[in-house]
Order: sequence, then C-alpha cells, then structure tokens
Amino acid sequence: MGTGGPMATATETLTLTQWFSPGFPVGAFAYSHGLEWAIESGDVHDPVSTQGWIAQILAHGAGWNDTLLLAASYRAPDKAALQEVDAIARALAASKERLRETDLQGAAFCKVVSDLSGIPLGGLCYPVAVGWAAQRAALPLELTAQMYLQSFLSNLAAVSMRLVPLGQTAGQALIRDLTPRCIDLVDAALPCDLDDLTSTTFLADVAAMKHETQYARIFRT
Repeated sequence: MGTGGPMATATETLTLTQWFSPGFPVGAFAYSHGLEWAIESGDVHDPVSTQGWIAQILAHGAGWNDTLLLAASYRAPDKAALQEVDAIARALAASKERLRETDLQGAAFCKVVSDLSGIPLGGLCYPVAVGWAAQRAALPLELTAQMYLQSFLSNLAAVSMRLVPLGQTAGQALIRDLTPRCIDLVDAALPCDLDDLTSTTFLADVAAMKHETQYARIFRT
C-alpha cells in the first residue's frame, strides 16, 4: 500500500525515469557495492544467494539508510539542514570505497542535473543530492525514493549477471521479485526520520573493505 499523495504526472515520472536510467551519466555501472568481492569469495554464487544478498542490503543496509537520507534531504528547510544530512550520510559510509561510491555518484548527478535544470547542486553525496534535486524540481518524494531504490537494485543485479554469472532472464527475474520490496521499504521508511538510521549488513560492509585490496577486479567498489 502506498503512503498516499497525488498521482505523479507523466512529466514527473519521465523525469525520474531519465534520472535513474542506466544511460544517465552518474557512473553507477562502475560500482558493485562490495558485491564483486562477495562473488569472488563464493558467498554469492547462484540466483538464490544473489537474491538473498541484495535483499538484505535493501532492507537492512544501504537501501534503508539511503531512503531515510533521501527523504531527509527532500524535507530539509534550508541548505544548512541539507549540509547536516550530507555530513551524516558521509559519516555512515563503512569504508573508503563506500564513501567514494556515494561521493562520486553524487558529484556526477549534481553536475548533470544542474546543467540540465539550472537547479544549484554540488558537493552532495548521491542520496542527498537526489532528495534535494527532487524537492527543488517539485517531484514526488514517494516515487523518487521508489525509483532510486529500484535503480540501486538493478545495478546490483547487473553486476551479478556479469560476474556470478546470472543469465539475463534470471537477472531480470531477480529485479522483478525484489521490486515489491522497494515499494514496501519506502512505505516503511517515509514516516521515519534520521533517528531510525541503522545497518546490520556486516558481511556486505566487510566485502566492501575487502574489495579495496582485491587483486583482480572490474568494478571501482
């Protein structure tokens, strides 16, 4: 069940579709969120383990926290409050690569959206940049958060399709099966605030740390 609010217009929906398209130049394809190491180590090795790993990250790791950060930046009353949210987001990064991932994607997103829309952005990590840009563009928060999460899910599925390897059909089935969890997660997160930030995906955090020294790797994180 959704959290209510007016239905998004076609323009709003298509704007968000553009922002979260694989073709939008934030470089998401270059980041595995530590999944590359989890696959190398054998922790993720088939469709079942892949889906379980990603589902946990969504519900109990970056998926949950990014949704709270996105919503907090969307609701920020001014730039001082926004900068506080951004500082919290950076402090939550569990490793150097996690910080690089959110920082570089945020910088790329800020540049492109600023160039396209004239909305002044800059120096924000990724979920904070998305939330603030959506607020400034008067885009619906609920749909923005849902599409952000599905984009994150889709990127991790793409990593898995390449490295596990999962077939294209299995990868698309994974996205299909986990998309309802993105909707449920947003429904649960939007009534919350930054006091509800939490993460218990310790293996994923360790995987991101191990990836920093992984000998052979394709992805930046």
